[in-house]
Amino acid sequence: MTARIAKGLVVAAVMSLLAACASGASSGAIGGGGRLADAARMPVVTDPAPIVSGTMRPYQIRGRWYRPEEQPNYDETGLASWYGAQFNGRPTATGERFDMHALTAAHKTLPLPGLVEVTNLANGRSIVVRVNDRGPFAEGRIIDLSRGAAEALDLLQRGVGEVRVRYLGRAPREGGGTTMQYAAAEPVAAAPTALLGPVPYLSVAGGQGAVVAPAPVPEPVRYEAPAPAVRAPTVPSPAAGQWVQAGAWPDARVARRAAETLGGSARVEQDAGGAWRVLVGPWPDAGAAERSRRAVISRGYPDALLISTQ
Repeated sequence: MTARIAKGLVVAAVMSLLAACASGASSGAIGGGGRLADAARMPVVTDPAPIVSGTMRPYQIRGRWYRPEEQPNYDETGLASWYGAQFNGRPTATGERFDMHALTAAHKTLPLPGLVEVTNLANGRSIVVRVNDRGPFAEGRIIDLSRGAAEALDLLQRGVGEVRVRYLGRAPREGGGTTMQYAAAEPVAAAPTALLGPVPYLSVAGGQGAVVAPAPVPEPVRYEAPAPAVRAPTVPSPAAGQWVQAGAWPDARVARRAAETLGGSARVEQDAGGAWRVLVGPWPDAGAAERSRRAVISRGYPDALLISTQ
């Protein structure tokens, strides 16, 4: 009888020890910035936008080639910079208007539009931003943030800071990073994801969410051969200023299709030689025009050049 009682006490002690270990491991995974806590604040994209046509083509800047591609496991640490008022309202590589107060960013090779998580390694702050532009092309920098994104990460005054960038997947058709901002230096405990369940992107606010769902790859765009050239009325000369010439074509219809692809700031005009050229602008200065030229190149027009009209 004594032996049985002793054996029972030993078994009870072992079970208690195992339960304590399991409880400690569970609380460590859920709180203090563990994996479940990180997953719980990620957005779910229920309406992924297709990749913008032309933004996945290789392009060249300052003699260096960049080759955009799908990078589902992209996770990189490097320097981030930011840009603001000088480009506010200008078209990005996706054709969207740049809003310096929204949480957006530019990246050299990730699919557009997409979502990335950016973490300031100096203070632990993290946000999710919509990537809708190409850049930065300064040596050593991996991402260019909007003013709003830089402010959320506390990078506004420093201008440049070390960050970690993680690709989350496709961006939604509607909305931007501002609806899903979270920027907290202190880790926040979260409930298990099984209790929260997935949260649609458009309802995410203040750091609530779940893991980004993978999005299907859109079918490639097929272009039909242009119709025979037709004579179109001459368009008045562009206003004085800095312009980006995306290209020139003998067929007015081809030029118009290119202008429609590039958005509202693009126009078609006929030059002295009879060719139809597509111009984007005008821009207030050479710096703004050069950034626009890079965006046009990333949209699939590698021969884009700067012109000045009087």
